[in-house]
Amino acid sequence: MLLRLPNPAARLAIVVFAFGLAATLAFFSIRNARAANQAGLGTRAGYEAAARLEPDNAENWYLLGRYWQYTLDEPNPGRAISNFRRALALNPRSADAWLELGTVYESEGVFPSAREAYLQARKVYPASAAVAWRYGNFLLRQGDIKPAFAEIRRAVYADPKRSAEAFSRCWRVDPDVGAILDNVIPPNRTAYLAVIFELVTADQLPETLAVWQRLVAMHPRMSPADVMFFADFLLQKGDVDDAHRVWQDALSLSDVVASDPSGSVLWDGGFESKVRGGGFAWAFGDPPPGVQVSLDQRQKHSGKQSVRMFFDGKHDTDFEGICANAVVRPGTTYQFSAWARTQALTSDEGVRFRLYWFSDLRASGHTDSHDSRGTQPWTRIEMPWTSGKDVHRARVCVRRNPSRDFDARIQGNAWIDDISLVPVGNANP
Repeated sequence: MLLRLPNPAARLAIVVFAFGLAATLAFFSIRNARAANQAGLGTRAGYEAAARLEPDNAENWYLLGRYWQYTLDEPNPGRAISNFRRALALNPRSADAWLELGTVYESEGVFPSAREAYLQARKVYPASAAVAWRYGNFLLRQGDIKPAFAEIRRAVYADPKRSAEAFSRCWRVDPDVGAILDNVIPPNRTAYLAVIFELVTADQLPETLAVWQRLVAMHPRMSPADVMFFADFLLQKGDVDDAHRVWQDALSLSDVVASDPSGSVLWDGGFESKVRGGGFAWAFGDPPPGVQVSLDQRQKHSGKQSVRMFFDGKHDTDFEGICANAVVRPGTTYQFSAWARTQALTSDEGVRFRLYWFSDLRASGHTDSHDSRGTQPWTRIEMPWTSGKDVHRARVCVRRNPSRDFDARIQGNAWIDDISLVPVGNANP
């Protein structure tokens, strides 16, 4: 549709209006771009220039306020408050501005004004986990424990990733772990494991076990990999029985399957599960130069796979990188067994197994099996062992000792599978 104007004056007016509108839009676009560029500099001069260019933009005053609040060179709480107030006059529904205003008032000791600012932030954004978190921590610092717990609970339920930090902060003011779990922490696996990790870091054994018992009572789905750090902590403390109980609890709540000989105290001796790294699972340490360790589905004694070790022939390797823990009974005779296969494995020192035993927290002894070398089919390796009267823990490792021949090198492949440690009776008097 064409617009027909009655005379040249009308057409001229339309042209002038169009040019004026275009100039106005260009002016404001350029000004906005300049202001955004200045604010993006992150400097005092940049924020002040942005505020001058766009004095009706609340964000510019908010950023200028944060500069005066957090700068290390020239902090000025008074200017920060003034700028936050100006930002809020333009946009009273800015929860961030209310939160920062509350923070600067608190830093200046003006606690009633700080509380009012936090409440305003809560009013304009009631569903915000960040608002509830900061208000709850303010209340915690003020000693208002019950309302603080309620606000932190709102934050954690909205964002469970805050569980460990929430527990830590609440625990500083209230040592009752049960009360914090009841009133703050959401009853789920992720949150409780985060709390357990926090307690492990703080070296709090009884409280950690209490949280674990409550978690198990919820019957969550989990994997032993989730509690590896916890089992390692208990083993380091010498609490072998609780470490094993935690591991068994996690297994009962998982769908992890490991096929082991009846009675074997070594878990996953056939390397069938995907759980690796600690606890009672096999830990594959970083191999030294010249050694590669991998799972091999093409060669296995039974099941789906075995562990393959490749030696490149360039090093006289001192290797002990595949280990697992086991709980044993004191004064008991065990039969250790494993299956090994080798292919062109050179040198006078092949691959063997070493069994350590522990009294208290230290390894108090070890014994070695014979080694495998050359080219051999799958061969059963056996070794009897009797635990001492104070021994509750053993550790089995795959071992290659340095050669006795000067400047020897080891080259070739070795596979291991179906490792077990089975009690066969009490020790002789």
